[in-house]
Amino acid sequence: MQFPEAPFLTIRGTFSSGALLLLLASSVFAQAQAQPEFKIAAGALEHQVFQRGADGRANIKISGTALPKYNNRYVEARIVKKDGSQLPGLDWTPFADRIKAGKWQGEVKGVPVGGPYKLEARVSGIPTSLQSIGDIAVGDLWVLAGQSNMEGVGNLVDVQQPVDAVHSFDMADNWGDAREPIHRIRSAADKVHWAKNEKGEPERMTYEKEEEFYANRKKGAGLALPFAVELYRRSGVPIGLVPCAHGGTSMEQWDPAKKGEGGGSLYGATLRRIAAVGGRIKGILWYQGEAEANDQRVGAFAERFAALVAAFRADTNQPDLPFYYVQIGRHVNGSPATTWNQVQEVQRLAESKLGNAGMVASVDLTLDDGIHIGTQDLKRLGRRLAMIVAHDQFGENKDNAAVKRGPRPVSAKFANGTITLKFADVNGSLTSDGRISGFSIRDEKGAEIPSIYKARFDPADPSAILLDVVWNTLPAGAKLYYGAGRDPYCNVRDTADMALPVFGPLPIQ
Repeated sequence: MQFPEAPFLTIRGTFSSGALLLLLASSVFAQAQAQPEFKIAAGALEHQVFQRGADGRANIKISGTALPKYNNRYVEARIVKKDGSQLPGLDWTPFADRIKAGKWQGEVKGVPVGGPYKLEARVSGIPTSLQSIGDIAVGDLWVLAGQSNMEGVGNLVDVQQPVDAVHSFDMADNWGDAREPIHRIRSAADKVHWAKNEKGEPERMTYEKEEEFYANRKKGAGLALPFAVELYRRSGVPIGLVPCAHGGTSMEQWDPAKKGEGGGSLYGATLRRIAAVGGRIKGILWYQGEAEANDQRVGAFAERFAALVAAFRADTNQPDLPFYYVQIGRHVNGSPATTWNQVQEVQRLAESKLGNAGMVASVDLTLDDGIHIGTQDLKRLGRRLAMIVAHDQFGENKDNAAVKRGPRPVSAKFANGTITLKFADVNGSLTSDGRISGFSIRDEKGAEIPSIYKARFDPADPSAILLDVVWNTLPAGAKLYYGAGRDPYCNVRDTADMALPVFGPLPIQ
């Protein structure tokens, strides 16, 4: 006679055959008795943030199993707030088809923005069948993409602390509380992120090994969690982060034409993860460009950048998908600066061309190594992104509506030995820590013409800077720059901490 295997059972000592049969039969019976009469699908929903629709609500699909005795009965559900109170209009209501062959599925419709919530489900009229899933929310999903400064390489010291309303769909495809480090690429579900083993083959790290890895890791802080915490503070809308970035990657590696490779390409892996969280997102945060600052790639950067944005919008079927990005900052490196500044200028000019897009500057921020922004200034950078997103997406709040994009150069006019440089979108007034720094005048080849002996804020205009030069007449072809070089010292911002972006060449009239 054969019995079902009971792998959880260890038998030691000597037993009679009758005693052994009785023990095995009892174990099988106990195992059968342990099966729940009603169950929500394992792993579903817990900690998930569902993308709200235009009406501020989401439909939540769930499924599960039930014992055969409940076939042909309905499943009902309700949504409960964190304090245990009932959400209006979402009390016990049948939401699924009848249970068939021990299986059921359905959709709870019209769950309002907010959370964390608890979803409770049961066989209709059978209180003892109650099952629940907690810590779910309805809000906005933000994809994080790009290279290392988005992945996060800040020191893991005094990092942004998590909050209940900000969750993350980690790279292993599990929902949970968002906490540093947000990007954990070593255990990613998509093979494009895997490191190579000693045989030179891509290999996924187990979760347990990655836990050990991060227990000893000194770096990994990013801008995403500070962004989400600040945006939640400004909007009251829960945030779900979808990390997809990978350090050192180029626009060629993000090529939308490779989407057919699925998880074998960065773009394909990102689309897969968007589908995994429901297929719709609120927007994309992008930080990349360092890898384009060379002679081989810089010429194609503008076209590739625009194509990437267009592809994300087309492939998500969201033609107005918001796209916010960071202008690359500093790089302590002896390489020529020309291509670095060209990337920055492409990024600056793209802001007005892309539509439903925004850029923040990072050139004034401190580094934790030769190229990666430090943890404390990543917090500032995340807040800068949150501010322009809040203005664009939550402008019904007067405080958000009052936020401006940050200083953008409009014109430079020369008269009587002084260049008057005017800016738009300044919050309050322009300011700096100490002496204004970062401006230079350069010839048509980009070589500096030493000429600015004083830079000062215009006492008659809080959105203007006066540059006093040693010339009565500027050399032919002279242009104005801010932040020229790979590692300039730039310190101009407005009173809302929105930094002046790198720019140039800007014509001087």
